[in-house]
Amino acid sequence: MLMTVMSAALRGVDGFLVRVEVNLASGLPTFSVVGLPQGEVREGRERVTAALQNVNLTLPVKKITVNLAPADVRKEGSAFDLPIAVGLVAVTREWSPERVAGLAFIGELGLDGRLRPVRGALSIASVCRREGVETLVVPAGNAREAAAVSGLRVLGATGLEEVLDHIEGRRTLAPAAGGGDAEARRNGGAPDLRDVRGQGHAKRALCVAAAGGHNLLLVGPPGAGKTMLARRIPGILPPLTLEEALEVTKVHSVAGLLGADHGLATARPFRAPHHTVSDAGLVGGGTPPRPGEVSLAHHGVLFLDELPEFRRNALEALRQPSEEGSVALARARWSLRYPARFVLVAAMNPCPCGYHGDPADRCTCDPTHVARYRSRISGPLLDRMDLHVEVPPVPHQALAGPPEGPSTAEVRTSVVAARDLQLRRFRSRTGVYCNAQMGVGDLRRLARVEPDVICLLQTALDRLGLSARSYHRCLRVARTVADLDASDTVRVVHAAEAIQYRSLDRRIG
Repeated sequence: MLMTVMSAALRGVDGFLVRVEVNLASGLPTFSVVGLPQGEVREGRERVTAALQNVNLTLPVKKITVNLAPADVRKEGSAFDLPIAVGLVAVTREWSPERVAGLAFIGELGLDGRLRPVRGALSIASVCRREGVETLVVPAGNAREAAAVSGLRVLGATGLEEVLDHIEGRRTLAPAAGGGDAEARRNGGAPDLRDVRGQGHAKRALCVAAAGGHNLLLVGPPGAGKTMLARRIPGILPPLTLEEALEVTKVHSVAGLLGADHGLATARPFRAPHHTVSDAGLVGGGTPPRPGEVSLAHHGVLFLDELPEFRRNALEALRQPSEEGSVALARARWSLRYPARFVLVAAMNPCPCGYHGDPADRCTCDPTHVARYRSRISGPLLDRMDLHVEVPPVPHQALAGPPEGPSTAEVRTSVVAARDLQLRRFRSRTGVYCNAQMGVGDLRRLARVEPDVICLLQTALDRLGLSARSYHRCLRVARTVADLDASDTVRVVHAAEAIQYRSLDRRIG
């Protein structure tokens, strides 16, 4: 006898449907799973067998074959435990196919028959809705996450017995409540920008970076407040839209970073990996492949403290995702693409001892050491940092004085207004929602630059010896400064402010 039960699996951050075909045949009692099952899937045979026995169900003494179709795609994870168990009960009790029509199942089984949450429930719910599945049965811990997908009925269960009783009509599982309320996604609770004393120039640079989605490099001595400034950027970014919250939750769910009974993401991610992170840890990969830090920072902030201390290979791997907004991983047996649209914020000391240029003359580094230290950051990566901002030591008077400058909420209001202008400007461009994503053609058509601005930029960039990429990045930053002023055109004052955010180039040149 043959029974087919629908399930789903993950490929990157996206899901795809899997047909779990369970067949009973005469012969020696065996239990085999085919269809390119990987380690967790093969181990599921033991979990399913024990779970059925512990809920007073026994496997038939026959040859059992489970096929996971399509058979030419690798299957990973423990989510196939529940559909395999349901399929085995279905063929044993000779259910009609109509009993499981329109249903899909995912879930890991404990040996006692309880259901445990699995990774990627949101991605699986999305593909189920797209492919016309009416109802998805998930572990109770995944119910809120999966229910964020509208148009799909999601049933949460705590154990195998509940699922079987629901299918046979002895009890009814209640549909899970949706978790897609856009009003709940606010940046409340973020640290206040006014807690950072002094640093008015750096705070303005944070506002510009957030308004245009620009990459930012903070250069200053230890204790100047670089990390404090970086940690306040997620709070001044616009609140997550529903679409962005879904994408962020997908990535974190696939990475296994969502807790039980977790709904949609409510705040923009802030990822700060240690400088010892590997290439795979930063951009993704491994066996089985997992999203890296750049993908976990999707629609948020990736903060790299002590930038020159990172491995050169890891830093160079950032160049492609920072430009394209995604990471393409290709291996001999698979290829994946993870989203990676983030604001890159980095911090570094001006020299190995950290006090180069200090008014108190505390620096112990000679020019050769300073040049060698800065050479750890390649020119192409430095070009991709739109703003280079000096963060000087904070005077003691400022530390003891009252808070000053705008609060996080006030800055966020300005950032949201500037982003709204950009969204209206790019409404005809798919995938572009802030100035940092403008291509060269977009700059020519949409920047609206006064003639004197081009002359100023060319003169300044000739003196600094910058690349063509840096020229266009200065122009994008100038467009953002103009948006913060609600100006239709980029004026000389806007371009001048953009040029001053290339402090590291001035010091090197």
